[in-house]
Amino acid sequence: MKKGRAEFDNSCYNSLFNDSLSFLVNEYSADVNDLNKVYIFSNSPEYFSRFEKLYSEWLQRLNKLDFNKLDVSGRVDYLLLKRNILADEYDLQQNKKDYQQLAYTVPFAKDIIDIQQKRRRGEKPDAMIAAKAFNQVQLQINMAKTAVQKYPLPDQKLLDKTVAVLKELRNGLKNVFDFYNRYDPDFTWWMQKTYPEVDSALNDYSEWLSKQPLTKTDKARDSSGIIGHPVGRAKINQLLKGEFIPYSPEELIKIAYKEFDWCDNEMRKASQQMGFGKDWKKALEKVKENYVQPGYQPQLINRLEEKALAFIDSLDLVTIPPLAREAWRMDMLTTEEQKFASYFLGGPEILIAYPTDEMNYDRKMMALRSNNYAFANAEVYHELIPGHNLQFFMTRRYKPYRRVFSTPFSVEGWAFYWEMIMWDKGYDRTAEEKIGSLFWRMTRCARIIFSLNYHLGTWTPQQCIDYLVDRVGLEKASAESEVRRSFTGGYGPLYQLAYMFGALQMHSLHHEIVDSKKMTDKQFNDAFLHEGTIPIELFRAIITNQKLTEDFTTAWKFYDF
Repeated sequence: MKKGRAEFDNSCYNSLFNDSLSFLVNEYSADVNDLNKVYIFSNSPEYFSRFEKLYSEWLQRLNKLDFNKLDVSGRVDYLLLKRNILADEYDLQQNKKDYQQLAYTVPFAKDIIDIQQKRRRGEKPDAMIAAKAFNQVQLQINMAKTAVQKYPLPDQKLLDKTVAVLKELRNGLKNVFDFYNRYDPDFTWWMQKTYPEVDSALNDYSEWLSKQPLTKTDKARDSSGIIGHPVGRAKINQLLKGEFIPYSPEELIKIAYKEFDWCDNEMRKASQQMGFGKDWKKALEKVKENYVQPGYQPQLINRLEEKALAFIDSLDLVTIPPLAREAWRMDMLTTEEQKFASYFLGGPEILIAYPTDEMNYDRKMMALRSNNYAFANAEVYHELIPGHNLQFFMTRRYKPYRRVFSTPFSVEGWAFYWEMIMWDKGYDRTAEEKIGSLFWRMTRCARIIFSLNYHLGTWTPQQCIDYLVDRVGLEKASAESEVRRSFTGGYGPLYQLAYMFGALQMHSLHHEIVDSKKMTDKQFNDAFLHEGTIPIELFRAIITNQKLTEDFTTAWKFYDF
């Protein structure tokens, strides 16, 4: 039927209106990035004031949009953009509160910020007055030390924040010095001795501050030497809400224990097949002995990826572009990097952990045992194709603007979902291969339990390490690197939950959509790759054409207790 002119125009308008959301997402990201280049002191009253204004303006812009004219994909973008702005605003207010608590330790901050503000627009400084201000900072440092001794900082989190503020202030002074030095003769003459002195004084103060006692005993400090920052229940709940996860921390731990029970049962079956009865830990130790000699691990990785690709192709599970097959690559992790990653890392390339000549004998053996055949068999395709490598390949090509909405529940969840699918499809044929897959699934269960207990303030890093060794069978060095990566590697508090819960979401949705014949495996998996790494509940909304509302909150109970 031929469309009338009014209907045609309305259709075009709706299409343009939906497309405008991608432009708004890009514009918001550009605004934040540009302002961060101008307001370089991210912990300062000026920064807080400017970004409060930015977030307020953007929320007003969103409120003026007609949400009801958006299709489901546009509504998803709207909800996620608003979520990001509100999350940024929340973090800003938390940082503002922290700064107000530590401001007495940096009484010289305002003077340094004032100098940098003038330099920002190229104002010619009165060099003598600027030198006096620089010199005054050293006197204020002594005052700050007296204040800190009288009123110590409360905890490690605020101490680390103060050290970060001092680093910003040093960088700000350097920015001023580098801008004028040798270009402005008066400034150069006055500052040749003064600037290095004040920079050194700020550095010494930072080191002094790091050694001062705190008023609270920090549970994050223990014999492990790993010092992180437990975020507490309120922050965990706020993050779960933002990730569209409808369960409490206690419910998440309960799910992890239930998944552990399934793993234990499957482990006992595989152990019996290997002749170890129900003592699966003995079977696991046997599996760890099957490793290749140093120098041969890259060949094994290549062979295992080709094996996985052949299996996936035989079942027509997902579209793999020829260039994706051609462009993946590999590299080796250094000794230092393996302190944070004793197995693989993945993405554009797979990064391989294996012994180096710098390791002592015990560390070399642990690296060999931790990267045995069965563990690698279950994990190579997690890191490469169809896991992270294929996912990153596709997100660079389909709706790349959605990368700012990326969540580890979709990133790690997608890769671990493939481990579940490969298990369901019979990829793991031998008892040894099954134990390799189950080891990783148990590790993901343990990550939920130890990371939540840590962030809720009930476990120390050493307890987390011991739990991984005793409950899952990790090598001690691998357990240490796992915990070190979790709490000091720059990952968010929910990152370790994301593997299991993202996979459980995908697995549940696969059952809902594919098992009911609404989509084939390939259609379902391709659709996910084309929508970007957005929260999985919102991917579900897109493929089911859900009627989202402007006040939408998480409602999908994806796990059956």
